[in-house]
Amino acid sequence: MIVDVRDADGARSAEEQGAEALVVSSAPQGLPAATDLPVLWYSGSAPREAAEAGADAVAIVWDEDEGERSLALRDEALSLGLDYVVEVRTEEDLESALELLDPEIFLLSARGSDDEDGFERALELLPDVPAGKLAIADVPTADREQVLELERAGFDAVIVGARDVAELVHAAPPQV
Repeated sequence: MIVDVRDADGARSAEEQGAEALVVSSAPQGLPAATDLPVLWYSGSAPREAAEAGADAVAIVWDEDEGERSLALRDEALSLGLDYVVEVRTEEDLESALELLDPEIFLLSARGSDDEDGFERALELLPDVPAGKLAIADVPTADREQVLELERAGFDAVIVGARDVAELVHAAPPQV
């Protein structure tokens, strides 16, 4: 379970409720001090911003037309000591990203799509991810049943919004 958080309080709450990692799209004040969880920077900005914010990894949106740019972003991330996750939205994107970048982690996303159900799209893309690679689902809304279905299908993680994470992981919140 990777939880999308906006601030340090959200990060603390997500960690307490069983999140395994966090995703941020900006640099929340006090985030590094608030949690020990791995942080994925998912904003579309340069890897340098991710490193300065204390992120552990950066998402690179794959665009076949800008393959050289994606390569440069990957190289920059690696030079800064960041892991990189390649976001793909179509089978063609996944195939060309494999050829050029050969990432270890894929983010199967439905962002920016309004013509197809994001949950179904993620499930359709998963079989194209080679064995040994990690797959993260980014679906617009994921309830407990969807999270379980994605897990059964073989996803390694699911990005969910900052809400009652304990309900999604089927665990009671810790006693405080």
